[in-house]
Amino acid sequence: MSRTFIAWGSILMALSVAIGAFGAHMLEGMITADELAIYETGVQYHMMHGLAVLITGILAKVLGESRKLFWAGALFIAGTIIFSGSLYVLSISGIKWLGAITPIGGVSFIVGWLMLMSSALSRRNA
Repeated sequence: MSRTFIAWGSILMALSVAIGAFGAHMLEGMITADELAIYETGVQYHMMHGLAVLITGILAKVLGESRKLFWAGALFIAGTIIFSGSLYVLSISGIKWLGAITPIGGVSFIVGWLMLMSSALSRRNA
């Protein structure tokens, strides 16, 4: 699990840099300032939660693997795909209904952070 999350986190981080650079260099002037701000929000959360996946992988090595850490990492990955992905597509395509699924990714982030906290405070890393 530790190596898997470190690998996933590394991939997410590389993608966040590439997607951010694409937005900064290719989208300016093609989409509105508001749409670019939405896109940039997606990049920021993508990067933060790529780091969260890396941290989860490192903690799995330090604290020992657990279901709580597994779910934290899995929810961070799912949240990144749903939250950031929906913001990327929304900002580029203008498909407004995608904004309705973005909060699902946000909830995934929140629950992932709570699972990480629970794992850190747990005497038994179940």
